[in-house]
Amino acid sequence: MPRLTEPRISPLQAEEWDAETTELLSGTAFDDPINIFRTLANHPKLMKRWMVFANHVLFKNTLDERQRELAILRVGWLCRSEYEWAQHVVIARNAGISDGEIERVTAGPDADGWTDEERAILAAADELHADAFVSDSTWADLSRHLSTQQLMDLVFTVGQYHVVSMALNSFGVQLDDGLTGFPD
Repeated sequence: MPRLTEPRISPLQAEEWDAETTELLSGTAFDDPINIFRTLANHPKLMKRWMVFANHVLFKNTLDERQRELAILRVGWLCRSEYEWAQHVVIARNAGISDGEIERVTAGPDADGWTDEERAILAAADELHADAFVSDSTWADLSRHLSTQQLMDLVFTVGQYHVVSMALNSFGVQLDDGLTGFPD
């Protein structure tokens, strides 16, 4: 699958933002926004509404950071979204996921070393990616470890990052400075 080496939609600099985008991103951690936000600045109304859902998934999710980041990394890998992968490698490390575990995500749920819960989370990401459905056996495995709200958040987390990966890949969002893409 070819990847774009140049953006199809150019990321905007702060001086190019409209008032709505300036209000949305100024005075926050996004004062020096990463390329995804600078690209979405081309469509302020979409960005504003998407950010409500994205903020739930990333910051108010009932999954713990480790569970969430394993699922997100797996989606980024499966979708071949190098930007998504690179951004969430940093977040995963901050959540205590080791470099070895991050690399193991690329091998999937059947790799040695995962707990039963982690294996089920990765399997759910694989199944949702392939079939838009979590199998009964994986659902049963997940249900032994996750609450109803966590099960719902897992499906929405995988879905959110699937959509984001599609957008990043299709728009040609380039890696931000200092990020490393996929492992060799």
